[in-house]
Amino acid sequence: MSSSIQVHVLHTGSVIVDEALPFNYKSNPPFAWTGLFRSKKKQMRLPVSIYLIEHPKGLVLIDTGWHAINRTKPFKNLSLAYPIYKADLPEGEAVHEHIEQLGYQVSDLDYVVLSHLHCDHADGLRHVSTANHILVSQEELDAANQNTIGYAPHQWENINIDTFAFTHNGIGPTGKSFDLFDDGTIEFVHTPGHSIGQCAARIKAHKEDDAFLLLASDAAYASKSWNYGILPGFVNNKEETINSLNWIKSQATHPQCIQVLANHDPDIKPQVFNL
Repeated sequence: MSSSIQVHVLHTGSVIVDEALPFNYKSNPPFAWTGLFRSKKKQMRLPVSIYLIEHPKGLVLIDTGWHAINRTKPFKNLSLAYPIYKADLPEGEAVHEHIEQLGYQVSDLDYVVLSHLHCDHADGLRHVSTANHILVSQEELDAANQNTIGYAPHQWENINIDTFAFTHNGIGPTGKSFDLFDDGTIEFVHTPGHSIGQCAARIKAHKEDDAFLLLASDAAYASKSWNYGILPGFVNNKEETINSLNWIKSQATHPQCIQVLANHDPDIKPQVFNL
């Protein structure tokens, strides 16, 4: 494993949604985010990102994207959610295919960490079930197992998922985070609102370094989300969503911020960050 940290930004296809789902403009009618009775001209295609991190202490994957079943049986996989968000996964872009293209096997993964368990983040879990450790926050797993909107428990059925507890340390919008290696290099910051247990990932080369890369997950959908205070159309908790978005903005404008990457930002292309 490299002595430096490399963050591979990868796309597991895309998701087709009504524009009101990521960007709830004030002119949108109620429930516009569902796309029901809306023109196809309102639809937009967003990338579904995952992140493979080559770290001196192990190989880490954040999120898993779409499962390959969406190529042939998307409705069977997504069920009632399919009319709201449609999966498009080209050959070679599933999570396990990306891993192999980079010269690894799924069994080489030391950690798979889920930012949250919504369909487009957890669907590929079945492709990486042989990873050494699979982690998600306790709050998120509890919410997901209650079958609330946005979750599909079959995606992690019979998969050994461990949970982590956030530490109350004053970091982030709720003052809580989880330090994966206990060295400040990969820290999962609690950013609820979009979902109960969602977290963003703040990555640094060394604990004492000031420069950082922030993976915002779905706390924001693009830079205009935090620049103009645009909330998504569907949220679990509006007040928490606003607080998390404001924190993302504070990080994006921090002089030591390398970049903030929103998972579904159409302007973010596959690339590698060397820290």
